[in-house]
Amino acid sequence: MTPAFIAGAAALLLATLGLLLRPYLIRRKPGAAASQRRLNIAIYRDQLDELERDRTSGALAEADYATAYEEIQRRLLDDDVVDDAPAAVVASGRGTLAAIALVVPLLAGGLYVWLGNPVALNPPQAQHKVSAAEIEDMVTKLAARLEKDDNPQGWVMLARSYKILGRYEDAAKAYGRAGSFLDTEPVLLADYADILVAASGTFAGKPRELIARALKIEPDNAHALWLSGTGAFEAGQFDLAIAEWERLLALLPANSDEARSVQSSIGEARAQGGKSLGAKRAIEKPARSGEKVGASATVTGRVELAAALKDKAAPGDTVMVIARPADGSRMPVAVLKARVPDLPLAFSLDDSLAMSPDHAMSKFKEIIIEARISRTGMATPQAGDLLSAPQTVPVGKAGIKLLVDQVRP
Repeated sequence: MTPAFIAGAAALLLATLGLLLRPYLIRRKPGAAASQRRLNIAIYRDQLDELERDRTSGALAEADYATAYEEIQRRLLDDDVVDDAPAAVVASGRGTLAAIALVVPLLAGGLYVWLGNPVALNPPQAQHKVSAAEIEDMVTKLAARLEKDDNPQGWVMLARSYKILGRYEDAAKAYGRAGSFLDTEPVLLADYADILVAASGTFAGKPRELIARALKIEPDNAHALWLSGTGAFEAGQFDLAIAEWERLLALLPANSDEARSVQSSIGEARAQGGKSLGAKRAIEKPARSGEKVGASATVTGRVELAAALKDKAAPGDTVMVIARPADGSRMPVAVLKARVPDLPLAFSLDDSLAMSPDHAMSKFKEIIIEARISRTGMATPQAGDLLSAPQTVPVGKAGIKLLVDQVRP
C-alpha cells in the first residue's frame, strides 16, 4: 500500500469526522440560549398583537384567528422544549461522539476491503517477459497435445501461432489438419490461402481454389478480394485484378491508407495492362508556372535485407518501395512493388508509378523514401512488417541504399 494513498485516505477520513462531530464539539455560550428565547418570545408577542388587531378590524375571521393563535402557542411550546434539550445533548453527546469516531473509520475500511482492490495498492511486481524460446516451447506443446487429441479449432490456433512465428510451411500443414472445419469459414479460408502463398510463393493451385471458395461464401470478404486481385495481377490478368481491387476499394474508408494502397495497385495494374496512356500523357505535360518541380523526376537506389532478418521474410511477402512528399502528406507519390526473391532489388521511381497525375513525384523538390516487406502488401504498416529507416532525399537523387533491418512491433 503506497504512503501517498494512506496519507490521502487519512486526510479524507479526518475531514469527514470533523464535519460529523462538529455539532458535538462546538458548544453554545452560556447566555446564548436565554437571549435567543427572549427574542423568540418578543416575536411571538408581536405576532399575537397583530392577530388581535386583524380580528378587531374584521380582517380576520374568528375561526382563522383561533387557528393562528393555536399555531403560535404551539411554536412557543416547541421553543421551550428545544431550550431544555441542550442539557440532554450534553449528557449523551459524549457517547454519540465516541460512537461516530469509532464506527466511521471501521465502516470505511470494511467497505474498501469489500468493494475496492487492496491488492492493487501493493507495489507492482516485476513482470516476466516471455522469451521467443518460451513461445516456441508453448507452440510445440500445443502441437504435441493436438496429435493426441485431434481438435479442428486447436489446429486453427496452432496454424495462427506458426504464422506469427513466421513458420508458414508448418502453419499450412496445421490448417490442413483442420479439415472440413474451414469449409464454411471465409476468414479462415482466406488466411489459409495467404499462408500457402507465403510458403510457396505462388497463387497457383490450392491458394486460388481457397480464395474462390471464400468469395463464394462471402463476396465482400476484404482479405479474399485483395488476394484474388493480387493473384490475378501476378498471372497477368490485369483486368480481373482491377475489377477485384475496385470491389475492395468500395468497402474501404475513403482516404484511408488501405484505400490509397489499393488505388496504387489499381494504377499499377492499369499501367501494366496498357490502360494508363492518358495518365502518362497528363504527367508528361510541361509544368505550369509556379509549380514545384524536381530537378529530375527519377530517384534510383537499391533495397537490401539485413542478414539477421532473412528468416523472417517469406518468398510470397511483398517488397514495397514507397515515396511520400517531405511536407508530411501521407499520400504516396510513387509505390513500387516486388517480391522477396527479387532482393536485393535495384529500383527506379518516377512519375509512371504515381497514384495520380496531380500528385506525381516531379512536382516536389524532396521526398521521404522507405522500404517495407509486408505479408499482406497493404499500405498500412502491420505488426511484424520488416522496415528500413526512412530517408529524406531530393528528387533526382541516385544511388540510395535502403537497408531493411527493423521489425515493426
